[in-house]
Amino acid sequence: GTRIVITLALFLLGITLILTGLAQSFGYALSMRFLTGLGNGAAYVPAMALGSVWFAMKRRGFATGIVSGGIGAGTLISGLLVPPILVAYGGEGWRYAWYILGAIALVIAVVVYSLIRSRPDEKGLLPVGVSEKDAPPPAPSGPKVTSLQWSAVYGMSSVWYLGLVYFFYGFSYIIYMTFFAAYLVKEMGHTQAYAGGLWALVGGLSTFCGIIWGHISDRLGRSRGAALAYFVLGLSYIVYALIKSEFGFYLSAVMFGLTAWSIPTIMAAAAGDFVGPRLAPAGLGFITLFFGIGQALGPALGGYLADISRSFTVPFLVAGGISLAGMVASLYLKKPSTQQ
Repeated sequence: GTRIVITLALFLLGITLILTGLAQSFGYALSMRFLTGLGNGAAYVPAMALGSVWFAMKRRGFATGIVSGGIGAGTLISGLLVPPILVAYGGEGWRYAWYILGAIALVIAVVVYSLIRSRPDEKGLLPVGVSEKDAPPPAPSGPKVTSLQWSAVYGMSSVWYLGLVYFFYGFSYIIYMTFFAAYLVKEMGHTQAYAGGLWALVGGLSTFCGIIWGHISDRLGRSRGAALAYFVLGLSYIVYALIKSEFGFYLSAVMFGLTAWSIPTIMAAAAGDFVGPRLAPAGLGFITLFFGIGQALGPALGGYLADISRSFTVPFLVAGGISLAGMVASLYLKKPSTQQ
């Protein structure tokens, strides 16, 4: 169940964070970071899918947005927590930072196990927004559909297309995030402190963006909501590349911050719309593969373009173009055939 998977993933994440602090070699640190990444992904996907399980379709985007708000909140809190630790412990500060972050993850794992439930029926409840008269009838006798039956997911052409739409986000946003500070410091001549402050603004604003865009997608629909989000994201990348002034940098940071996790929120809700609450974690996991491929390709392409053009302007413009392509693809996203 979702509750057990998230709990175990958080324990893996917390333990490997602590073990990272014990690193004495690059190879050991790399292996611990790899395991931390596995734990992070294993916790993220089912957690984002909980909104699809506990809420009706008409409220699913807003609920998923609340969950995604944790990404921005965690980014902001870690940004405030880690620097004082590094200062307090000097050369060994990075070790203590990993210890403390790992301990926090373990505490959260215990909280998740204690409070989270995989489905509302475990507590004798219906999904929020579903009345008893609207509740689906009991499933007919026969083979039970479980979240492990991947054929029910990858056999749907609409889910493949949803993955394609998600691919554009992974490909574009990571270019912006990867080269954000390097552009300000190495090309624009600003200090690391300036870049850090601007990125903290992004983190603070992104705490609320999931709620905003989840609600927008509930009102406009997943297709138009995603298209609008891609449009704003694309503009933020293009503004960052072309308006080379403090106004442009802040405008881009605000636009990106208020839209940063919009697409993951909408995709998580859409996955539940297409495959239903029970298969929502599997559906989100499947389309996240497309996102991951884009996220892997983005920095390589961005770095190559920066090298040959000797400027970060071209990578940001390309990210903007990819995002606008995602906008167009979103407009062709069909509505699910059934209300789930």
